[in-house]
Amino acid sequence: MAKLRVLVVEDSVTIRRRLCEVLAADRDVQVIGEAGDGKRAIELCRELRPDVVSLDMMLPIMTGLAATEYIMAYCPTPILIVSASTNRGELFRTYEALTAGAVDVLEKPRGDEPDGEWEQRYLATLKLVARIKVITHPRGRSLGVASPAPPGGSGPVAANATSAAGTRDGAVPSLIALGASTGGPGALLDVLTAIPLDLTVPIAMVLHLNEPFGAAFASWLDGQTNRRVGYPRDGEPVAAWTGRVVMAPPGRHLLVEGGKLRLSGAPERNFCRPSVDVLFESLARECGPTTAACLLTGMGRDGAEGLLAIRRAGGYTIAQDEATSVVYGMPREAAMLGAASAILPLGEIGRTLGDLGRVRPPAKERA
Repeated sequence: MAKLRVLVVEDSVTIRRRLCEVLAADRDVQVIGEAGDGKRAIELCRELRPDVVSLDMMLPIMTGLAATEYIMAYCPTPILIVSASTNRGELFRTYEALTAGAVDVLEKPRGDEPDGEWEQRYLATLKLVARIKVITHPRGRSLGVASPAPPGGSGPVAANATSAAGTRDGAVPSLIALGASTGGPGALLDVLTAIPLDLTVPIAMVLHLNEPFGAAFASWLDGQTNRRVGYPRDGEPVAAWTGRVVMAPPGRHLLVEGGKLRLSGAPERNFCRPSVDVLFESLARECGPTTAACLLTGMGRDGAEGLLAIRRAGGYTIAQDEATSVVYGMPREAAMLGAASAILPLGEIGRTLGDLGRVRPPAKERA
């Protein structure tokens, strides 16, 4: 079996040596190149064509963000960000890199982990990231690079899908819910910016993004869209978030009960906290027929059962299609369950959610 070919990019010689030692100890992995700055990383990526890149964010000459943008535009390669980001500026650059096409992020070792724990997590995450099939990222178009056009027209629709009005009896949504994991930062940004501002219902959102990297994501997203985005306080009325986006904070489930937003430290669901299923299932109970929910790109199956619960309760449900998903895991599980009223490419989801808000109940037919 061919070895996994890894390019290691890290400006600290000490850390780079440690990463290379960890990789060299695995007989299924081969370090094919090392770089100490972003410019050299790009050169080696183009020359060596690695299977995966282990990339630091804070680099000289050209930053990790700039390197990510270039690599994903010119020689798309799975990228694992390995970062010690602790301040808002560094966290924001990490979010930008994830939006630009980096697959996942892993915190650098703090030094207090049990022996071998971080190394095992690094290897496992790198191998997982390497399996992701990446394409030229849409941001590459701003760099003058042509990329495959997303599916056009009405997009692929689930075999059992009907129109928004027919599925939901024309009900206008009282709340929109979004769930995402791997590839989620960019997908969520695309959806939110495409939802018209005149749709003023609350938008609730769950993204799988581990601490400490999730700490400032709501603030970053707030600055990227025309909608206010934030983390809630336990017990806040849902109505207080009208026209805004409420996001599950890292390490806490978000759910709706009795018209209020609740935060929970209950056990993980599908190995996740926050869990998309927890939010979606609460919405199915609370306001099912007037819920519009969408399950976006992500690894695993979190959110699929919850999306099905919303559809069974009379809500309108969307799953992102395979062609535009970074990882067709969560939406695939939803499609297989029949949980999606429609399966749509990413570029159509925000507009479709906006159209739901303009649907009005049809006039009753005369007996």
